[in-house]
Amino acid sequence: MQTSVTFKNLDSSEHLKSYVSDKLNRFDRLLDNPAGANVVLRVEKFRHIAEININGDRMTINGREETEDMYSAIDMVLDKLEKQIKKGKEKTRERRSKAKAKAQTNSGAARAMELEDDQPKQVKIKNIDYKPMDVDEAVLQMDLTSDNFLVFTNARTDQINVLYRRHDGDLGLIQPSS
Repeated sequence: MQTSVTFKNLDSSEHLKSYVSDKLNRFDRLLDNPAGANVVLRVEKFRHIAEININGDRMTINGREETEDMYSAIDMVLDKLEKQIKKGKEKTRERRSKAKAKAQTNSGAARAMELEDDQPKQVKIKNIDYKPMDVDEAVLQMDLTSDNFLVFTNARTDQINVLYRRHDGDLGLIQPSS
C-alpha cells in the first residue's frame, strides 16, 4: 500500500512512519486492488490526533481518532478502518449475489416461457348468432353493450363484418374486401 505520512505540530519520526506503514500493510490482504493511504498525525495541546484516508477498491474510507498517546490513536483508527473495509466488502458481496440471483431468476423465467411455448395453446370456442343489420344499427348495438366486438351480417352487402372497440375508445370495422 502506498502511504504518505504528514506531521503537524509534531517532529517527524521515522519510527512513527514505519509503525503506520507496517500497520497499514495488513490491509493489503483485505483490499483486492492496490490502494493509497494519506496519514495525518498531529498534536494539539495534549491531544494526539491520527487521521487516515484510504482510497482504493472503488471505495474511500476515512477515520479519525484522538487520544493522549499517538500510538494508541493510530491503533484505534486502524481498528475503525478495518471494520469499515470489512463492512464495505460485505456490501459489495451482497449486491453482487443479489444481482446474480436476479439474473438466474430471469433466466429461469425465460426457460419457463420456452416450456410454455412448447405446449400447444388452448383455443376457446364460442358460438355466436349474427343477424343482418346496417353499420349504423351495429354502432348503436355496440354502444348498448360492454362487449369489445360485435359480429353481424351487413344488410347491404350480405357479408359478415366485425365491429370492434379500439384502445382509444373509438370503433373499428372489419369487412372483407370484394
